[in-house]
Amino acid sequence: MSPQETGSVLVVDDEPEMAIALRETLRRDGYRVSLAQNGREAIEKISREEYGWVISDVRMPSVDGWELLSRLKEKSPLTRVILMTAYGTVPQAVAAMKQGAVNFLTKPFKAEELRKILEPSASDPQEEKAGDALNPAGRNPWENVSRPIRTRNPAMLRILGMIDAVASTPATILIEGESGTGKELLARYMHERSTRAHRPFVAVNCAALPDNLLESELFGYEKGAFSGALARKIGKFELAHSGTLLLDEVGEMELALQAKLLRVIQEREIDRVGGTRPVPVDIRIIATTNRNLKEEVRAGRFREDLYYRLRVFPVALPPLRERMEDIPLLAERFRLAFEKEHMAVGPFAPETLELLSRHGWPGNVRELENVVTRAAFLAEGRTILPAHVADLLDPEVADPGRGEESDAGIRPGRSVWEVERELILRTLASCGGNKAQSARLLGINVRTLRNKLSEYGIGGAEGSGEESA
Repeated sequence: MSPQETGSVLVVDDEPEMAIALRETLRRDGYRVSLAQNGREAIEKISREEYGWVISDVRMPSVDGWELLSRLKEKSPLTRVILMTAYGTVPQAVAAMKQGAVNFLTKPFKAEELRKILEPSASDPQEEKAGDALNPAGRNPWENVSRPIRTRNPAMLRILGMIDAVASTPATILIEGESGTGKELLARYMHERSTRAHRPFVAVNCAALPDNLLESELFGYEKGAFSGALARKIGKFELAHSGTLLLDEVGEMELALQAKLLRVIQEREIDRVGGTRPVPVDIRIIATTNRNLKEEVRAGRFREDLYYRLRVFPVALPPLRERMEDIPLLAERFRLAFEKEHMAVGPFAPETLELLSRHGWPGNVRELENVVTRAAFLAEGRTILPAHVADLLDPEVADPGRGEESDAGIRPGRSVWEVERELILRTLASCGGNKAQSARLLGINVRTLRNKLSEYGIGGAEGSGEESA
């Protein structure tokens, strides 16, 4: 018997037409459905019978949806709750998630939106509540996407839950986090959980192109707009029409281009380079950055008005050193990916996983993937031993929980700028001046590295390797 056939749902709504429509939809999907006209009636039914799900309207007489959610967390903590309202806002969605709701839907919504929330569930809510992302049934929605997200970390699980609450809204999202933490992966997940899932997802790396090329890449250009413009080019904004546009590393964008981006967000129309009339676009914008944009605003390098336009719903992605429980999980995922692409390889020795878990991972998940892949090659099909990993880990990176001074010069009294400068210069020296290799080890892109070197008053390092990292 499928999870849908064993699932029981209580629909709570004082609008009979809505309640009946939901009941019929859910019954067709194999659920057992009961109805309640308000929160008080729902509480009475829950006291007599167990339900896997409660789908409740927010605005109701007697006991409203918020109070019902609060009482359910006390009386039936394993029951999963979805709140719905015709007056939904992003702050309300976030508040619902913080209070324990599984999701927050804005009326009217399509049956498919509800199915996306219910389908990953199972008859054992306790297992889902524990947040175990390893379950083989793939019950968590963040695993039922084209690029699954694997995590056991409580902070990550909270982030994923809040993202589910706002995925179906048009809110602009700003994902902040260090390089290599999986910001683009999270953006793709958000797109696939939205109502635009079957529309285009277009990504633009704002750090990979000079500003004059980035403008034409974003907005497109007309034939003859400049020398070499032999035909019209459609920009990324138009390509993403009706879907999602990811502005990767938006903090690298120059001020002049930021002003044009602000206009697009406000007016929802773009001007092709050399064009004579605006082109309307319907897009959902997700921006990512590895910079602290608040500090960039203070320094005058990022527009304050654009910052707040992008930061409608901010997400702060934790670095890998703050989610150490995920390292064995991710390492095994990368090992299996290696087997699929290259050749069979043995499992990790327990000592190897322990060694990986003690590393500080300045390059985050991207660095872990690189280390696992290289170690798998060295193992040549055998068990991956500590010896296969040890030489791939930078000995100057402190263990995350060690709490003592490392060889990298981290000690009380030194500024972040000084420590960052020393780390970058040491890495560059160890790579013989190769900027691309250094950028990969540091978990940043080459353009950011060049900007940092300029900030330190270093014109440029020796060596090749100017490709994007």
